[in-house]
Amino acid sequence: MSDTESPACRASLRFGWTAIALFLLLGLVLEFFHLIKAPFYVETAMRRELWTLAHAHGTLLGLINVGFAATAMRCLDSEDSRALASWLLRAGAAAVPAGFFLGGVAQSEGDPSLFIMLVPAGALLMLGGALVTARGALTRRSTGRPDEAAGEVPPTRRNKSRK
Repeated sequence: MSDTESPACRASLRFGWTAIALFLLLGLVLEFFHLIKAPFYVETAMRRELWTLAHAHGTLLGLINVGFAATAMRCLDSEDSRALASWLLRAGAAAVPAGFFLGGVAQSEGDPSLFIMLVPAGALLMLGGALVTARGALTRRSTGRPDEAAGEVPPTRRNKSRK
């Protein structure tokens, strides 16, 4: 089974690239708010900080999902483990930036809104996905097959013209 044949890997890949695109776009919007000196953004330091954190975390957590999609087949033997880790990573990568962004939308007198509680919940989900993947990587048995992607070619497939 290749990386693209795993539904969990495909879901993480789609989510990761979509998150990267959306949160990079959010970064451009935030820069535009700075450019036009939008009062609702520039005059509220907490909102500015929380929305910047949403942009940064969303982009980086999207990259983690892309990385998971690229390596899950090597780290996790079963599709059930890949599905669990993928779900945990995607849910966490959605909750963390959502908590930062929503925390800055309806904040009051220097305190973020209660949506900020999504951040530690999302961080725990991300940690769970990372632990499932790390456990699988540490306990995975080698297939005994050479890794062609790493340049290890079995002797029967080497160029026989070399002697």
